Amino acid sequence: MGSRVIVLGAGVAGHTASMLLKKMLGRKHEVVVVSPAANYQWIPSNIWVGVGRMKPEQVIFSLEPVYRRQGIEFHQAAARILHPEGTEGSGPCVDIEYTDPARRGETARLGYDYLVNATGPKLNFGAIEGLGPDKFTQSVCTYHHAAMAWEKLKEVIAQLEKGNRQRIVIGTGHPMATCQGAGFEYALNVAFELRQRGLSDLAQITWLTNEYEVGDFGMGGAFVKKGGYVTSTKIFTESILAEYGIGWIKRAGVRKVEKDSIEYETLDGAIHTIGFDFAMLIPSFAGVGIQARDASGADITPELFLPNGLMKVDADYTPKPYDQWKVEDWPSTYRTPRFGNIFAAGIAFAPPHPISRPFESPNGTKIFPTPPRTGMPSGVIGKIVAQNIADSIRKGRESLEHRASMGRMGAACIVSSGFGLFHGMAATMTVNPIVPDWEKYPQWGRDIENTVGEPGLAGHWLKHFMHYMFMYKAKGNFGWSLIPE
Repeated sequence: MGSRVIVLGAGVAGHTASMLLKKMLGRKHEVVVVSPAANYQWIPSNIWVGVGRMKPEQVIFSLEPVYRRQGIEFHQAAARILHPEGTEGSGPCVDIEYTDPARRGETARLGYDYLVNATGPKLNFGAIEGLGPDKFTQSVCTYHHAAMAWEKLKEVIAQLEKGNRQRIVIGTGHPMATCQGAGFEYALNVAFELRQRGLSDLAQITWLTNEYEVGDFGMGGAFVKKGGYVTSTKIFTESILAEYGIGWIKRAGVRKVEKDSIEYETLDGAIHTIGFDFAMLIPSFAGVGIQARDASGADITPELFLPNGLMKVDADYTPKPYDQWKVEDWPSTYRTPRFGNIFAAGIAFAPPHPISRPFESPNGTKIFPTPPRTGMPSGVIGKIVAQNIADSIRKGRESLEHRASMGRMGAACIVSSGFGLFHGMAATMTVNPIVPDWEKYPQWGRDIENTVGEPGLAGHWLKHFMHYMFMYKAKGNFGWSLIPE
């Protein structure tokens, strides 16, 4: 009898895992995807949707036809309750609630042999008063949000064209938000669009960030090789911001947002406000709120998840001072310690600690970035989870030969700073490893030969090419599995 693998989520990690699982397991075994969204979205290109350079339909496609073609069972639904010990009369299972308009509100219980939690983040706008597209700030975290941001940005452009000065604030909307890279990229693209229209002189753009130094990006910053010289990402980032006429406020934790002003606290404990006509602030991320129950129905959610809703995996969550954290604390198989048939991938897994040094204001407010797990790391983690599950099923025994610790893997990122074949630019950056290893690389924390940053037009061409390449791969087109994560 074949095995059944359920993948919760169809983002970069979940989609990668489900597609590879089906390819490796074939028809004999079942792969089931549960996702509340009907569409896949290539999130990196939401930046271009947010400045009107791409339309939403260019960054999405319908999941159901792709999964049907691959032989994957698809449920447009949200996972609600895990029963890892099973229930009376059944083995391990998950309760789901349909979000498909044709079945909205219906529930079902799906049994599994293996389960992958790749649900991604809850965009926790509610953690800050006034934050979010339904309040006073914009977002580029989804294609829908990005389209709304473009509509709002068009209003700002119209005012600039009338000669009215406009204040634009872009950055992090929570004292411990992550994903600084997306906000930074959006700021550069907005600045580029205004420059192309000859409107820069009338616009005041401010990068508002919880980073101790700009260029931290939730990775504790880095030293990169640029043009044969070693420089810090602080200098690298400051120079790009300055070139685009963007000011910055660092070490800032947003407290609340009102219709045209943002109140924030800095690490010295002072409270400030900054006015805006347009603001795009990245929210904090949390788990989506799945519950877990044992065979008796008792709540065991704290055994599988941290209080923020992210899933515990094979990491060392023991509290200890920052200087005692090690690369070995980070997970490598992403399997839960309590249940050997449950894995978490991408943003859904709980990091053991921040990568950036944690700071706290005199008022007790923690102001620092939490670790990023988006893009390339999510794809790689989704792949090794799929490989280990497939190996275990095919061998008939536990197999965890494939590993991908963020303290051992590198990552590449391309930050676009303008859209156009001859006028765009992008900063291409690689870091290796993502989590600094000061024992192995005592001078720089990373392998400096493979930690590189270079701005230029070629990087923009590469990013544009990657949009189409990864959309091609995600659609499962011919040869898709040959394209790396």
